[in-house]
Amino acid sequence: MSQTIALIGSGPTAIYSLRRLLSSARPLEITVFEKEAVAGRGMPYHPAVNDRAMLANIASIEIPPICETLVEWLARQPPEELDRLRVQPAQINDREFLPRVVLGEYFKAQFDRVVATGRAAGHTVTIKAGHEVTDVALQRDEIRVTVSRPDLPPEHHAFGHVIMATGHSFPDLTEVKPGYFASPWPAPLLKRIPAGDVGILGTSLSGIDAMVTIATSHGSFYHDEAGLLEYHPASASEGLRISLMSRKGMLPEADFYFPIPYDPLLICTDEAVDALVASGRDDLLDAVFGLFCKELAAADPDYAAKIGLASLTVETIEAAYFAGREKNDPFLWAALNLAEAKQNYETRTTVGWRYAILRMHEVVARVVPHLNARDLKRFHSHFKSLFVDDYATVPHASIERVLALRRAGVLDIVKLDNDYELDIDTPARGAIICRPEGTLVFDTLVDATGQGSLSADEIPFPSLRKQGAVTKASARSEGQVQIGNQPALEQETGGVALDSSFRFVVDAPLSNQLYCLALPFLLHQFPFVQGITSSYELGETVAAAILASDDKNLGQMPQVAGASESEQGLELFVP
Repeated sequence: MSQTIALIGSGPTAIYSLRRLLSSARPLEITVFEKEAVAGRGMPYHPAVNDRAMLANIASIEIPPICETLVEWLARQPPEELDRLRVQPAQINDREFLPRVVLGEYFKAQFDRVVATGRAAGHTVTIKAGHEVTDVALQRDEIRVTVSRPDLPPEHHAFGHVIMATGHSFPDLTEVKPGYFASPWPAPLLKRIPAGDVGILGTSLSGIDAMVTIATSHGSFYHDEAGLLEYHPASASEGLRISLMSRKGMLPEADFYFPIPYDPLLICTDEAVDALVASGRDDLLDAVFGLFCKELAAADPDYAAKIGLASLTVETIEAAYFAGREKNDPFLWAALNLAEAKQNYETRTTVGWRYAILRMHEVVARVVPHLNARDLKRFHSHFKSLFVDDYATVPHASIERVLALRRAGVLDIVKLDNDYELDIDTPARGAIICRPEGTLVFDTLVDATGQGSLSADEIPFPSLRKQGAVTKASARSEGQVQIGNQPALEQETGGVALDSSFRFVVDAPLSNQLYCLALPFLLHQFPFVQGITSSYELGETVAAAILASDDKNLGQMPQVAGASESEQGLELFVP
């Protein structure tokens, strides 16, 4: 059974996994299950889930190519297809931010090419679109998968390896009560929101996208004679008022210019962090924070002096980092930051501190699975937000839309702080937010705070839960070290226990070939896995582990007929 593989999901993570698997020099049997009617797009880019106004916050230059780059794919599309996608030829460049649905079409085309190339090389690739995996059960030497289709009896399959590439997890019922949306997806549902007082929890790109979707259903954006983006509400929608809300009451910053591929780090490097991990020291987070500060000071000494970096700690750096934005009007800050970002793009100017933090987020992430329970909490509470803010910048057009809605008198930003309560158990439509400064009442409220982390108890497959085989993630208690065969005391931390290849750590004599690339179960230990570059890295890691596992267990298998080992290797797919 070990050479049979199932992929649950067919979005970017599954596509990168599939591409790497099909580089195998021996024939594989791979089945892809996708609950949607068409495979290959992924929820963040699916036209049924996203509004056409929603922009992706990743450009072609940052997307790891599959069979070709996004720009190359767009450049060979006929004019009528570009018209359908609403892409102007002038927009086709490697740093342009395009609508999410355009990326969905790109991934679908790449998925089809990967499948066709794999089949031509002698692999068996079966695509089961419209098939939802409803259960997974571990056996000693195989993994059982139950699949459901509308109005048909369930199917049962067995595989040697199964990859959960199910991506995000949001409630099936979005509008859980009249006027309260637990998620901004599927976005077309937001088009039905009536004009009135609308609250959106979350000021990141997801919140901005929800705002734009609602705004475009009640009016239109246009450029005035000077080229400035403006918004005009429809005559029947003049009562529309939107409040973007978050604890800090800040907008994300505009995407900034930086060289790609990244310039190498000098101090806070993979090697330096790995050496700290290998040392077994108990003050691991503070040691890595020291590397971070040295790298940041070397990259931008003026910025380091401005925020008083030399005297900051893990607990105090967040306040110093956000201080300027917190004390300024968010719309004024957004306008100034946008002007700076546009100017820097024109002159190809890189802001040293922004680029340094961007490059360090993946390096610092290497330490997170090794932190003790206390430091893991400190990391999530104080340090993580810097990196998230820095890499989650948004397209310039998104900030322009925010400012246009503000000028039109439609938009406000609300700072909630930490002491607020959301009340959705109201007899009237909408929801209420209670805070010391006063109560906010909304006719409609949309929760756009993003994907939260899930634990082992929330695995979506009942047999896995019933088996109790999947264990919860844990970390060492502070000051605990392993002595001889006596394990150190550990505390549960949230999420699921995974090994270095993202296999579930199984507490029974059952197959350990179930791989978890489902985002909600990774976030607590791998906080920066959201995004297409992470999809690529996850897919490469898991596929390489599967191929290595088969090499170990099966020995040398026959090569695919008609192709040498090098011809069947990565050269087939990696540009």
